Amino acid sequence: MTAPAPDDSREFIAHGLTGPRRKFLWNAGGGLAGLALAHLLGVGDSQAAENTPRADLNGGLHHRAQVKRVIQLFMNGGVSQMDTFDYKPELQKRHGQKVDFGLKAAVTSVPGNIMQCPFPWKQYGETGRWVSAALPHMAECVDDLAFLMAMQSKTNVHGPASYLQNTGFLTPGFPCLGAWISYGLGRLTDNLPTFVVLPDSRGLPYNQAGNFSSGFLPVSNQGTIIRPTAPVPVSDLFPPTSAKFINPASESDAQSLLRTLNADHLRDNPGDSRLEARIASYELAAKMQLSAPEVLNLAEESSATQSLYGLDDKVCADFGRNCLTARRMIERGVRFVQVWSGMGGPKGNWDNHTDIPNELPFIANSVDKPIAGLIRDLKSRGLFEDTLLIWTTEFGRMPFTQGSTGRDHNGGTFVTWLAGAGIQAGATFGESDEFSYKAARDTTMCYDLHATILHLLGVDHQKLTFRHNGVDRRLTDVHGSVIAEILS
Repeated sequence: MTAPAPDDSREFIAHGLTGPRRKFLWNAGGGLAGLALAHLLGVGDSQAAENTPRADLNGGLHHRAQVKRVIQLFMNGGVSQMDTFDYKPELQKRHGQKVDFGLKAAVTSVPGNIMQCPFPWKQYGETGRWVSAALPHMAECVDDLAFLMAMQSKTNVHGPASYLQNTGFLTPGFPCLGAWISYGLGRLTDNLPTFVVLPDSRGLPYNQAGNFSSGFLPVSNQGTIIRPTAPVPVSDLFPPTSAKFINPASESDAQSLLRTLNADHLRDNPGDSRLEARIASYELAAKMQLSAPEVLNLAEESSATQSLYGLDDKVCADFGRNCLTARRMIERGVRFVQVWSGMGGPKGNWDNHTDIPNELPFIANSVDKPIAGLIRDLKSRGLFEDTLLIWTTEFGRMPFTQGSTGRDHNGGTFVTWLAGAGIQAGATFGESDEFSYKAARDTTMCYDLHATILHLLGVDHQKLTFRHNGVDRRLTDVHGSVIAEILS
């Protein structure tokens, strides 16, 4: 996957750009990212054929793929695992007692007494999965899910933990999962972005757009932020209504001028992927002017489907709109869609420091029905056959109180689940200790989750690399194993 030195002096012309053909492709970001851009610009090449995911591997890069596209649901703030999916009777038995977890057990507070889950629990499905009353709709879908019950993080701090779960590194500057998938596998359609981010309608998460960054990969692989609930879902896609001087003829002239300026800039700044990303974005934007309004028009969906996602319920309508939009996007060729619940800040997300009994139901109710609706809709449309659905967060929470009824951050254990193509429905891997304080058995990290996702996409996580500052970087760094126990 590391880009070789340009060795071809053939000339080409595409959209006003001239220069050595192979050199342009590799300067466009190296490897498959450059070739994906070449495809976008309408350029064919034998090198593209060599690196395009092979049909005999079902679109995979290194082995046969079971998954074509991915929807990731990211719960921003740190979901309390012992109040949702990780049932711990010991918390009920020891409620109110003091247990010594060490003075440095908590991040932002002095450890309080053990606190039981404030919501009743019930077993669901043939698997008998315990789920709290905070998530009654998702509870009905547990037989379709595979749970990782002993996920761990290296940190208890939001920013680094979000980076870790998205990029595999604690610090900024590294490409996220969606960017690596875009780089490695390219696009499924020319009319929509390969990697789309649907943030919470109230704002971006911790780290802002850093969670969706392409890092040192070509800029064209970063996430495209779309806000389906906003008056203008895609920024600057159309000219402002006040600009009466902009018409088809003037736009054509402007695009011609831009192509000339871009060609001049490319000759003066070889190897700068920002230009190639800008060129690609202009080309894609022109196509999205036609495709985006259609994909965002949920009026095309039946009232029954809209109700399934909770669009008729004010509590969950915004997140439901994002989930339904995600389904419409993957149907139309978007390869990776990331849907966020919760913005950055101390309230309005899953960061329930103060009051679990009242704070958690608010955010849980906003996602519960839409996520269950998404699962059922994907299944009914046959999309589970080649789509992977992931639900995760950056870390969990503590078994003891913070203040009166809140819980502090806990990187020691949290829950992630997967569903869809290649996943063994109803599987469970890993277990936390009796307090849900630390992972106790079959611990998994973000590296293992990422390796498994790439594996299902037909990619060997050890072979998907990009040379940066003399190092062959990869999403999983020097870690990671495919979690075979949850695969079908």
